[in-house]
Amino acid sequence: MIAPATRGGEFDRALLGDPCWLELVTGECVTLPVHRWRRPPAAGDELLLARCTGPTLDVGCGPGRLAGALGERGVLALGIDTSATAVALARRRGGVAMRRDVFGPLPAEGRWQHVLLADGNIGIGGDPAGLLRRTAELLGEDGSALVELEPPGGGLRHANVRLGGRAAARGDWFSWAWLGADAIAAVARRAGLRVGWAAAHGERWFAELRRPR
Repeated sequence: MIAPATRGGEFDRALLGDPCWLELVTGECVTLPVHRWRRPPAAGDELLLARCTGPTLDVGCGPGRLAGALGERGVLALGIDTSATAVALARRRGGVAMRRDVFGPLPAEGRWQHVLLADGNIGIGGDPAGLLRRTAELLGEDGSALVELEPPGGGLRHANVRLGGRAAARGDWFSWAWLGADAIAAVARRAGLRVGWAAAHGERWFAELRRPR
């Protein structure tokens, strides 16, 4: 949901229900879908969940919406997040979660059947190609990355951002990225992956990435 270096403060308040947004250096603000993080999985989430048929790593799991739902379906799922509040909420929801950074050591590296990058988490670190290369390291030989994207037309966009919210204080600036559905094929190739399928539900866009045949 948010890059590792930014966790705490406004983000933790957002997990508990407060409005939260990303503030760009230009002054533009991008509202974060806090309400969706806390609710049960929506219809768009089913495009991801239905394809998680084996052990799944949910990167940036937040309060455990997806990891918890997979556990309820009998799918082995582990959520990771760098926010202690997120991990506590995910566990309270019945999910299995650990406080870990996706770029640090993780359990079962190279053996996950699926890795989820939902809710804008493709932007972690401001380098989607680098994040997808790390994702490929986590996957088993026939594994897939299930990624949520921005609508077509935006391409790949990088920016320095910080968290904003009702509190007067702001977090530190950090790198973030947005990846449109129109740019996923090129970025996936840079990471050594290919697009298996892409689909939309309402205003949300998704893709599955695999290793080239």
